[in-house]
Amino acid sequence: MRTIITPLFGNAKVKLSQTPRAVTPFGGLASFIAFLHQLGLASQVQALMPWQLSSPNAIALPHTWFAFVIGVVTGAQRFAHTELARADRALHALLGIQRWPGADTVRALFHRFDPGSIQRFWRPLWSWFLEKVDGPANGFSLDLDSTVFQRSGGQEGAMKGYNPNRPGRKSHHPLLAVLAEAPVVLHGWLRSGNTGASKGASAFLSEALALLPDKIKIRCVRADSGFFDNALLSFLEERQLPYLVVARLTTQIKRKAASLCQWKQIDDNYAVSEFRARLMGWPIERRFVVLRERVREDKEAVGRKLLDVPGYVFRVWVTNRDEEALELWHDYNGRATIEQRIEELKNDLAADGFCTQNFWATESAFLAVLFTFNLLSLYQKSATPQAGYRQPSTLRTGVFLCGAILGKAGRQTVLHLSAAWGGLDKHKTLVEAILRWPERTPPKLDSTANILNPSS
Repeated sequence: MRTIITPLFGNAKVKLSQTPRAVTPFGGLASFIAFLHQLGLASQVQALMPWQLSSPNAIALPHTWFAFVIGVVTGAQRFAHTELARADRALHALLGIQRWPGADTVRALFHRFDPGSIQRFWRPLWSWFLEKVDGPANGFSLDLDSTVFQRSGGQEGAMKGYNPNRPGRKSHHPLLAVLAEAPVVLHGWLRSGNTGASKGASAFLSEALALLPDKIKIRCVRADSGFFDNALLSFLEERQLPYLVVARLTTQIKRKAASLCQWKQIDDNYAVSEFRARLMGWPIERRFVVLRERVREDKEAVGRKLLDVPGYVFRVWVTNRDEEALELWHDYNGRATIEQRIEELKNDLAADGFCTQNFWATESAFLAVLFTFNLLSLYQKSATPQAGYRQPSTLRTGVFLCGAILGKAGRQTVLHLSAAWGGLDKHKTLVEAILRWPERTPPKLDSTANILNPSS
């Protein structure tokens, strides 16, 4: 029987049919999968996976891990969404996975993780990945921040704490360290919702710095007022790490800022100054840099008002650096990128969406999303080194989304990319750039390239 529909506009009929050929909406993932192969990620995941399955019929754990990563890249926001690719045989062929795991299998993989296996798997994998990252000669800016993951239910670690969007509701309160110039997430912790921003920050940073290879240097650690804590500042000083941290405006700091008389005028609206102070409980005196901004009707000013100085708002940083105050202010403004990275992790990659009752399973899924973000970042550097950074959702729609049909040419598997989506002309350039990436010297006939171009 024929099935015919009428378009919304016009009178021409459209006949519905079906094809036995495997079709995928994500043919553009070919270059990303070529990148994962060039990176050697599959062998690394297999070597580090803490468990071995005894059943010959079970889906290999590395296959399940990669199914989750690809699910996140293609837009999954819950474990159940990873099943969207279960019928995508063309995508299976690109990955070399014969059987696609269901959502319960993916979830069960993360339920295997506990604190010990997280250390054995994720920490070495992160260190291995960071060896592939190149940075500026003067070092990276390391930005610290925390965020809120909304929770509904009785998940482990979901507690009432700081939650500006839904006060009084349960949440998790993860902590992140981001290498700003890469951009790459250096480290992440999932924490209970009632944990303060700076709680455990010294131990967290100690773990993060241990992941860094010798070639990566830290130029400056930047953080907001949630990390204005003597223990953290002392830790950074012991490690001889330059820092720039927003000061919490305590009574003493407000009094000091209000009493400043020597200001360096930047323009009609901004001026900078500085003072030194030793707060209660501090072992030493530290330098504070102050920015004063005139309040205007046509621009919302960032900062706090002081009763003793009407018409202005103030921002104050504590630092162990000796540059001019103006330079430090401009430097700190670069920290705004971490807010964007957090929004991308939550909105584009659903970092807050993969939650189970088990805390360690949730943390491991969270780490998998962070690692996926890092893979996408390094992929861009490798495939389009001259282009600017593109957020994950832009990559998904601008590169990875491409209709394709799986076929055969003799014994050669062929993926026919739709010309309407850019076709081979668009994606062959990306694959060739990946194969020239210097981490490995590819063979003359690479299997990934042949999927795209069987005549090569």
